[in-house]
Amino acid sequence: MKFLKFAQVCAATAVLAFSGQAAAADAIVVGGKNFTEQQIMAEMTSQLLRAKGYSVDTRAGMGSAVLRKAQESGLVDVYWEYTGTSLIVYNKVTEPLSAQAVYDRVKQLDAAKGLVWLDPSKANNTYALAMRKQAADDLGLATISDLAGAVNQGKNLSFAVNAEFYARADGLKPLQETYGFEFKRADIKRMDTGLTYQALRDKQVDVALVFATDGRIPAFDFVVLQDDKGFFPSYALTPVVRQAVLDKQPTLADDLNRLSAVLDDQTMASLNARVDVDHQSIDAVCQAFLKEKGLI
Repeated sequence: MKFLKFAQVCAATAVLAFSGQAAAADAIVVGGKNFTEQQIMAEMTSQLLRAKGYSVDTRAGMGSAVLRKAQESGLVDVYWEYTGTSLIVYNKVTEPLSAQAVYDRVKQLDAAKGLVWLDPSKANNTYALAMRKQAADDLGLATISDLAGAVNQGKNLSFAVNAEFYARADGLKPLQETYGFEFKRADIKRMDTGLTYQALRDKQVDVALVFATDGRIPAFDFVVLQDDKGFFPSYALTPVVRQAVLDKQPTLADDLNRLSAVLDDQTMASLNARVDVDHQSIDAVCQAFLKEKGLI
């Protein structure tokens, strides 16, 4: 979705690595992007499939565009993608759509490319607005509409936002237009994405732009304000598999759908926190979760 900053020179290197180190013909190649949530999903999928008797070759830590190209080229068989990323980045569709409509559209568009979107999880790693839980409770704020009301009533609330969201055509300005409010310019603090969490935790700001499944949300006792007008597009975490692989391994869909069914925002945030905050190994976190859910 928003994690496309990957040096272009690496694309050719990655493709050469794939072609030069081809997996065994019967192995399922599991891919993953280069951030914690994706590394978790690549490892968890690999552990699950091995437990089910599949031969697996794991290729994690890739840039988003490179990974997508590798799957379209048949070099990666399955990875977990976000519906909004496929819609906006790969298929160039920018019209506002409901979560279900986003899924239906990418399922249709990507089917023509030989890619099958399985059951979407309830984990939606989209943009979100977060506050410290105690502060939100004290102000009685649970939704973005509540926040808009507070600002319109004269409450001075400062907002940490990254430069991209501040400037993009589908970012801060249309968000404020949708909800009918406007932060004062002096109350908007632009900073790198990772710093918004620290600024909120350290009470340097009152509201911060975050990603909904980031592990720091529960770790820092934040609360995500409900997007009650559905402004942010859906980025449902979903297993995507090449049709050619499903034709050979028809039970693969059921195995992946069972994993998808136990994932939601809170679950992914907790798993991310175990790795990023508690510094547990990805391997151990994935194994414990799969056993806890009775999947292995």
